[in-house]
Amino acid sequence: MTPAKTDRTPVPPQAPSAQAAAPARGPGSAALRALLRNRLAVAALAVLAVMLIAAVLAPLIAPCDPNTQDLLLRLRPPVWQHGGSSAHLLGTDQLGRDMLSRVIYGTRVSLLVGAGAALLAGVIGTAVGLASGYFGGWTDRVLMRLADVQLAFPAILLALAIVGFLGSGLWYVILVLGFTGWVSYARVVRSEVMSLRSRDFITEARAIGVTDGTIMRRHLLPNVMAPLATIGTLHIAAAIVAEASLSYLGLGVPKETVTWGSMLSDGQLYLGTSWWLAVFPGAALMITSLAVNITGDALRDVADPKAYRR
Repeated sequence: MTPAKTDRTPVPPQAPSAQAAAPARGPGSAALRALLRNRLAVAALAVLAVMLIAAVLAPLIAPCDPNTQDLLLRLRPPVWQHGGSSAHLLGTDQLGRDMLSRVIYGTRVSLLVGAGAALLAGVIGTAVGLASGYFGGWTDRVLMRLADVQLAFPAILLALAIVGFLGSGLWYVILVLGFTGWVSYARVVRSEVMSLRSRDFITEARAIGVTDGTIMRRHLLPNVMAPLATIGTLHIAAAIVAEASLSYLGLGVPKETVTWGSMLSDGQLYLGTSWWLAVFPGAALMITSLAVNITGDALRDVADPKAYRR
């Protein structure tokens, strides 16, 4: 009896399905695509990039030294008005200083103060929020009552009092705005940590003997970075406006340092005759703050997974 023949025809390999061939896309790439689809956010990021480049390369971009005075050229209008000059595209101020150069150099102070104050406030507020939300009990009550006490004082009045006591200076302004802005960070981090501390991965970490500091640093802190980035972005805009307010009142950065706030203070006396002295630094302040706020709103939407899965 002859054995049955076995069909040994090789089976051609199946082509991988499109779903299997497609590379896995994580939430980070989805969030980036959602951010790039937001044209307003892209425009805001482009504005901030231009501002950052102007701040870093101010000595190379500015046509003149911002503090060089020439009384023979005082109050010259912008180039498109009668009497303007191509040597001073945005005109000159009451001391003959080039307005374009001063606006460019003012960008450096505004961005430095905004970023420095947001970073300092974020570090303080995150530490307070982590401790308050994780330990709870009397630690939470004491820290939150301190936050309530600070919220009872208007931020600008508290900043004025501290600056008046310490004196004017760039780093003093950063310290003041940082120490007066930590409460919002602490409250958001506290609420996030309180919702996370009862999760299984935190309970298991405690069960195997992981220390509280390690749990807060390695398990809780990464989970609160998204809201922190959003609050930090919005706080940069608030710090820029606060610095301009302090400089406007003469209690911020010293007069020899060019700031948009001091330019607004000098230009208010010439609004009726030389409008450009106040309009250009005011426009730069408004555009920068608006771009930072739009970027913060976009980051808040991207931080929510439901926002970029629509």
